[in-house]
Amino acid sequence: MTKKQRITLFSICAILFLLSAVSVIFYSQGFRFDFAQKKIAQTGAFYFKVSPKNSQIYIDDKIRKRTDFLFNSSYIDNLLPRRYKVEIKKDGYFPWTKSLEVKEKEVTDARNIVLVNQELSFSVLASAIQDVFFAPDEKKIIFLERQGDSWELKSFNLEINIKSHILKPTDIAKDGADFNDLEFSPDSKRALLKAGLKEKNSYFLIDMGATPVRLTSLDFLGKEVEKIVFHPRDAQKLFLLDENKLKEGDLSQKKITPFESGIVLDFAVSDGHIYYLESSGHLYKTDLGFDSRAKISESPFPIQQETKYEIIVLDGYVFIKSEEKNLYTLDQEKKEFTNLLEKNTDLKISPDAGKIAYASEFEIWVLFPKEQTHQPQKKSGEKIFLTRFSEKIDNLFWFGSYYLVFSAGDKIKIAEIDDRDQINIVDLAEFKNPEMRFNQLDKKLYVFSEGKLLSSEPLF
Repeated sequence: MTKKQRITLFSICAILFLLSAVSVIFYSQGFRFDFAQKKIAQTGAFYFKVSPKNSQIYIDDKIRKRTDFLFNSSYIDNLLPRRYKVEIKKDGYFPWTKSLEVKEKEVTDARNIVLVNQELSFSVLASAIQDVFFAPDEKKIIFLERQGDSWELKSFNLEINIKSHILKPTDIAKDGADFNDLEFSPDSKRALLKAGLKEKNSYFLIDMGATPVRLTSLDFLGKEVEKIVFHPRDAQKLFLLDENKLKEGDLSQKKITPFESGIVLDFAVSDGHIYYLESSGHLYKTDLGFDSRAKISESPFPIQQETKYEIIVLDGYVFIKSEEKNLYTLDQEKKEFTNLLEKNTDLKISPDAGKIAYASEFEIWVLFPKEQTHQPQKKSGEKIFLTRFSEKIDNLFWFGSYYLVFSAGDKIKIAEIDDRDQINIVDLAEFKNPEMRFNQLDKKLYVFSEGKLLSSEPLF
């Protein structure tokens, strides 16, 4: 081989080496040639976190990976920037499908995916029931049984699956009493019973921690109290609205003390404060001792005569619901109310307190009072339209913090709140006129329908 040939061969090898080195460097940096766009592009990736474990991930109808056993997650990289059809499947579960975009040098993630059982079985806990009351701590259910003209209150302990007697009409009065209503205390240890005695309302306190259950008459409260709320920090005190006056009831001393206020239309107790709406239209906030009253709405709420209003406070976010079911929210910066939704049927805050779901008769919306930094990102105060149905929506509850369970007509459904592309919605079960509650502790649905109380197996 001549010297010229050797130099030529060496030059060719050097050029090939440099090209290979550059290609390796560019490849390691995620650069690929996009034949569809006819250009070089930098790749992106997907990150998924799925329950249950070992779920299959399909990209454009081709299986790419399974979620790992330890963390339920999967990372798929080296994807050219474009939109992909993603399907996540597992036998026996409803699939999750969405079109997601991969961008250059970015990871598109969906880390709150839950696949729900396709065949959800239910068992009957009790029959011949007229009404049910779910405890705030989600550990017990009180239900009203009817037998002829008589009735009986019973409790079902969800932790140990035991049904027990609470009281019957003759425990209230010798001649019996009519059952009107029941409300749990925030700690679920007590309940306020409203009963009819001689065509007048009477109130009783049920101590469910005592054995047998202790019943205490609250006859000093009066007969026609408009609203009663448990004191969140003192078991011997109640707050009540009586003749449009806000008052405090002391159970130990059996006396009522009125607070200094104007004509009060409604009040709510939340996070160690009392919120109340006066007939002037102004909303006030004070501590539990009524020592630090402050007006928190600058512009008066448009009060209509002879219309009832309800104050709802969720993690400091204040709503007012009118008798016509119009829902208003307080803009905390402008300190004025805006009309959020007409014909509101339900309003629930997520377990992580970062989202508020609210529904009209046929639509569901989600409000983000706090900024959501993970994907899909949401600004503080942003609201999204989730879905619409032809059947009336009811029984709205959070399933974790990223899914909603609700009824539309007779069907019980579950929907994600990830509004990128289509919303994944599945039908779980069907009952006639269901009243239900999703229990965050045991992940079960409790359904009251046609006089029966039923419990599902865990949703996942």
